[in-house]
Amino acid sequence: MSAFDDLLAFQRQTEALSSIAERLGWDQETVMPRGATEQRAEEMAAMETLLHERRTDPRLGEWLEAAQPQSEADARIIELIARDFTRASRVPARLATELARLTSLAQGIWAEARANDDPTDFLPVLDQVLMLKREEAAALADGGDLYDALLEDYEPGMTGAGLAALFDAMRPRLVALREDVLGAERQPQALSGHFPQETQLRLARICATAFGYDWTRGRIDLAVHPFSSGRWQDSRITTRVVETDPFNCLYSTIHEVGHSSYELGIDPDYAFTPLGRGVSMGVHESQSRIYENQMGRGRAFTGWLFKRMSDAFDGLNIADEDAFYATVNRVAPGHIRTEADEVQYNLHIMLRFDLERDLISGRLDTEDLVEAWNARFLKDFGIAVDRPANGLLQDVHWAVGLFGYFPTYALGNVLAGGLNAAMRAAVPDLDDALARGDAGPGVEWLRENVQRHGGLLPPRRLIEEATGGPISPEPLLDYLEEKFGRIYGL
Repeated sequence: MSAFDDLLAFQRQTEALSSIAERLGWDQETVMPRGATEQRAEEMAAMETLLHERRTDPRLGEWLEAAQPQSEADARIIELIARDFTRASRVPARLATELARLTSLAQGIWAEARANDDPTDFLPVLDQVLMLKREEAAALADGGDLYDALLEDYEPGMTGAGLAALFDAMRPRLVALREDVLGAERQPQALSGHFPQETQLRLARICATAFGYDWTRGRIDLAVHPFSSGRWQDSRITTRVVETDPFNCLYSTIHEVGHSSYELGIDPDYAFTPLGRGVSMGVHESQSRIYENQMGRGRAFTGWLFKRMSDAFDGLNIADEDAFYATVNRVAPGHIRTEADEVQYNLHIMLRFDLERDLISGRLDTEDLVEAWNARFLKDFGIAVDRPANGLLQDVHWAVGLFGYFPTYALGNVLAGGLNAAMRAAVPDLDDALARGDAGPGVEWLRENVQRHGGLLPPRRLIEEATGGPISPEPLLDYLEEKFGRIYGL
């Protein structure tokens, strides 16, 4: 066997073990007994110890030096393994193990705190997580910016300064659009009523099927915070149900189908290699957001959904398809990021981005985080945080150590804006299919131009080749202004 063959065989086992660890995380957030938290923390720590040993195995360095690529895919595999080897080698095994143990415990503590609407028990463990993440960032940064070092795990090649500049460029048009919309004379009616859980979940499965979800390689479960998990032949989705708000369940489901379909759409030849997963979280979010928003909240698909919801719930308080489209896209003040409309969503992300940069840099301490969150929210949204579950406790990300993850949501929206423009030009009859409850033509375009490549192409190159131009917020902002201008009669 060649050095490259040895490298691939070793990596195959590492990828399989990583997938097992991911499945343990899925189990913890869906069906694991609540009393098993400490046991699961030890299991996750043991898995991370094993994975860290493999990712820093000295033989990797020898194989990487001797490997001779025979194709573009081979060269990219070597590049990605070398990147992970370098990063993992900078992090002490003790730190990697302790992070896995602590974040597993913190996830359970966060869930209890959120349920009890009390951050008292959560803040001390969050402070411990933050201290470990600062230590990890210092090890990875090698003298560079701490936040950039963490961001590299989610969006390779991106920097905090670059994201800040992007967000600063977006904010004025988003704020102006929100002010115009909220001050408009025409205001859509809110959906009201009682929507039983079983009916919502049945409709969620119908929507997932409409977007091409492969039920032979996936499943849907309930979770406190919706997410997707898995790759290759097993990629699962979760949703949540609020019986007064079926949009929460239905659009969370469509969103997670976008994530899961990306993983399931990758070239199967890339399985058990670094190419067999999404190339970045920004690209991942572009898939979930374009499924949920540009296709799922468009006039064509909501017309189809109106009929299904009217039948399922024996009528709605909304008069017709046009009014329902406006209701689905209704802009209203609210605390919860995952329930935010397209106009305000990115403003929620900008708040989190600024706060987590301050946390990692040491400019903000966890003991001051609740006050800082509440003050910033009031400033940005004009409403006070009424309770912790609607403020700091609404997201799980910091509890599980995902510092650097939040900005990829807004970046994903930007990428989705460009992809949507290119997709609409390439598939002019897409709305005809969506009106029949068939997202297939759009899904196929995304699979061909984005999803099948997996990690083969770096994020920027992938998006620029798919869209035919540079990454820019303009297509997203133009889309938002045109869409909501029509809905609100601006």
